[in-house]
Amino acid sequence: MSFGITVRVKGDYALFTRPEMKVERVSYDVITPSAARGIIEAVYWKPAIRWVIDRIHVLNPIQFTNVRRNEVGEKASFATAKSLMRGSSQNDFFLDVLSSRQQRAAMVLRDVEYVIEAHFEIVPEKAGEGDTPEKHYNIALRRLRKGQHHAQPCLGTREFAANVSILENESIPVSQLIGENDLGWMLYDMDFSDPEDIKPIFFRAIMVDGILDLRDALKAS
Repeated sequence: MSFGITVRVKGDYALFTRPEMKVERVSYDVITPSAARGIIEAVYWKPAIRWVIDRIHVLNPIQFTNVRRNEVGEKASFATAKSLMRGSSQNDFFLDVLSSRQQRAAMVLRDVEYVIEAHFEIVPEKAGEGDTPEKHYNIALRRLRKGQHHAQPCLGTREFAANVSILENESIPVSQLIGENDLGWMLYDMDFSDPEDIKPIFFRAIMVDGILDLRDALKAS
């Protein structure tokens, strides 16, 4: 029995930031595998399972637009957070968004629509006796059918909300994109195997007729 799902995701704007752009944000041409996984995990996530993205169908033409966004110019100190968790009695821990706010330009995608094919794998070291594939598959289906999610699914950043629906008894729409398109090197995911040395994983993204096939993406790279 297959435990894969197919979801349709769309939104007015999306921003899948290229890490090589240091100041202004510039989006990748299409959604990244890690962003696609994040959307599904916003619907249903458990430590006992790991979602894997198989294919991404890019339905709409790739269109960019420029916007200005408010961001904060600093981030909370991890060392301070750890000391507070250990019972430190220092001052309150917060960020003053008014004093650290910065306005930055961003090149974002508009009118995006994707179909994501994914499946999950059981994580043996975190799964219990009751963590059967059938159980998690049925819960994921039920949540998708009812439009439920743990957190608002987003298209790269929180202000760009994603509309997520399940495709069950209907065929995947045909993409408006035709031919082969080399999108260059794209972020696949982050390697968290060593918490002290988290590393990015990249792959060569080749889109054919609007379809990004990720089943052998890392082998090809």
